[in-house]
Amino acid sequence: MSTVVQKYGGSSVADVTRMKQVAERVMRTRRQGHDVVVVVSAMGDTTDELLALAKQVSPNPDRRELDMLLTAGERISTAILSMAIRELGGRAISFTGSQSGIITNDRHVDARIIEVRPYRVEDELARGNIVVIAGYQGVSYRREITTLGRGGSDTTAVAMAAALGAEYCEICSDVDGVYTADPRVVPDAKRIGTLSYEETQELAESGAKVLNAQAVEFAKDKGIAIYARATASPLPGADPSEDGTLIQHAGAAALGTPLRRDAVRPAGAVVGVASERDVLVLRADGGSKGPALHPDILTLLDELSVPGKQLHRLGDSLTLVISRENLHEEDRLRAELSKRFGDQVRLIDTLGAVSVIGAGINASFQNLRRGAEVLAASGIAAEQVATSSFRITWMIDRVRLDEAVRLLHRTFLEP
Repeated sequence: MSTVVQKYGGSSVADVTRMKQVAERVMRTRRQGHDVVVVVSAMGDTTDELLALAKQVSPNPDRRELDMLLTAGERISTAILSMAIRELGGRAISFTGSQSGIITNDRHVDARIIEVRPYRVEDELARGNIVVIAGYQGVSYRREITTLGRGGSDTTAVAMAAALGAEYCEICSDVDGVYTADPRVVPDAKRIGTLSYEETQELAESGAKVLNAQAVEFAKDKGIAIYARATASPLPGADPSEDGTLIQHAGAAALGTPLRRDAVRPAGAVVGVASERDVLVLRADGGSKGPALHPDILTLLDELSVPGKQLHRLGDSLTLVISRENLHEEDRLRAELSKRFGDQVRLIDTLGAVSVIGAGINASFQNLRRGAEVLAASGIAAEQVATSSFRITWMIDRVRLDEAVRLLHRTFLEP
């Protein structure tokens, strides 16, 4: 009997009615003959509400205590969903992240999974039970409760799928897959039938609300196919890319089915446009003291557990892009930067990032030139440009970010 892992996001389990609908879908999967492991997020906006509660007590909550608080949301979801499955005649058992064997490093708020020991999960599957796991959380090797950062339930699901050798991992939400851009910004955005792991990871890193980047790392390492689908959609058929997005190795056929025509794209083709609005740009222009300051700046960032996204150093200048989503002590960071470095280090809070993504996108400079020209023609100045094998990113005025997304989508993805 094959194992299937399903993950349901907060909107899919936002209330009891939706929870019952998820339970029915889980039971349909079980009746198809699969062992089923379900990973759930907290109900609706529970995590945000708990975080807001903490901020009423402290502007900079202790990260360990924050993890103790935030993990309560997923525990509620697992218990309620297990009850709902049992009411439908299923046999279900709920586990926290630690009970299910999710072992992380010793960071709080943004821990990384280092090992999965799914012994209890395997035992319960062998007994014929559906296992419901709290996403977004684990336990460190020091036996401290940890959380995996935003989107961490995706990581839990894919890591568990890899550990169990699952047939596939289904990521269910209120949208039916990954789109060429945010449909709320670009009404003409289209669902993408197939994506490679690399393209998906770059989309996630660039601000697209698709999948957690670390989750894609696990899937790529173990070759686990990911099906991004709507919770309201039917169960996956012979070709899961027909009504969702299939994420797998580039050019790989899904479950022995023939490749779709859109599964293989020419090198350099743009697959999507993503943006991230809430970023800070740290810039150190210290003149002759600049290079000497750089190690001290990076040391401070490590002390405050501030992860960076893009770091550039040229001569005396250092630039680092920081995602606010991963910044939990901004006031303290600002105060420490001012105290230690004065006006030699600035935090710029007026820019956003817009990116185009595709395999081999920088094999020539054609895509970079084309994107730069269309932005410049509309008077959108790029403060900074960064590239990788799969991505071109422009840092621009935040107020024009949506406009830039529409321009680049029209240029690269609309006939």
